[in-house]
Amino acid sequence: MINLNSKIYIAGHNGLVGSAILRKLKQKGYKNIIYCDRKSLDLTNQLSVYKFLKKNKPKFIFICAAKVGGILANQRFKADFITQNILIQTNLINGAFLAGVKDLIFLGSSCVYPKNCKQPIKESNLLSGKLEETNDAYAIAKIAGLKMCESFNEQYKLNYKCLMPTNTFGPKDNYDSINSHFIPALIKKVHNLKVSGKNEIRIWGDGKPKREVIYVDDIADACIFFMKKKTKHFIINIGTGRDYSINYYVNLITKLILNRKIKIKYDKSKPRGVNRKVMDVSLAKKYGWKSKIKLNQSIIETYKSFKKENVN
Repeated sequence: MINLNSKIYIAGHNGLVGSAILRKLKQKGYKNIIYCDRKSLDLTNQLSVYKFLKKNKPKFIFICAAKVGGILANQRFKADFITQNILIQTNLINGAFLAGVKDLIFLGSSCVYPKNCKQPIKESNLLSGKLEETNDAYAIAKIAGLKMCESFNEQYKLNYKCLMPTNTFGPKDNYDSINSHFIPALIKKVHNLKVSGKNEIRIWGDGKPKREVIYVDDIADACIFFMKKKTKHFIINIGTGRDYSINYYVNLITKLILNRKIKIKYDKSKPRGVNRKVMDVSLAKKYGWKSKIKLNQSIIETYKSFKKENVN
């Protein structure tokens, strides 16, 4: 049973989701949280990870560490995405088992689901069809992590859960115009219009694909909720269950940051991704969890953090 004094290890505590889990755990009064930066612990080194876990003996582990990026980054650096992610998650999951850790949460991704599966996407859609080609290397790495958790659960009667978050954004996001996900990329582009006084924004594709997004504090809340919750299912989708077009997000972010109309120019030479992706979150709701933070509030809070982080 996890309590406020239980030792909890966050792998990837400086990242988008890991830092949010760390903030949330501290807010809730958890007193024995451990973490380690990249200089001190190389998660791609199997022996180093095992020694760290064996020495510290955490009661629970959140596996948030991963190499992540947007569509273009996934296309350009497939070898890096599949190799680094498989190494990191294998070392952590197998190391947890060898160190006697019986409970953990592995953060998956909505990209593990097939490109053309029925919407909204259910957990049962996993491995039911062909993946989206633009990020298949990352998706295959994540699927390997899911199957590892499932296999350890079946063979050794462990409690390794996999939460499947939809597109996540918030404080400590990556705002790089080329390698980031679309919400932080849009926030930076609109901010640059505000600074420059210009009135035209360039969007990849045609703006028509629909996407579901969720604020990172909701993801952190879900992680802590399911840390303490007994479940029959080891894969659970985490999202809002609502999706909007890229054009909708452009107009909303522009309204919230600029409060004026702009001209949208579409770059159809860039990848657009799948037509629609929205999660079926009925299973999470059945267990008693649902997202709480509204989209407008999420974007405003993210923009505040963007300015504080002084990203140029």
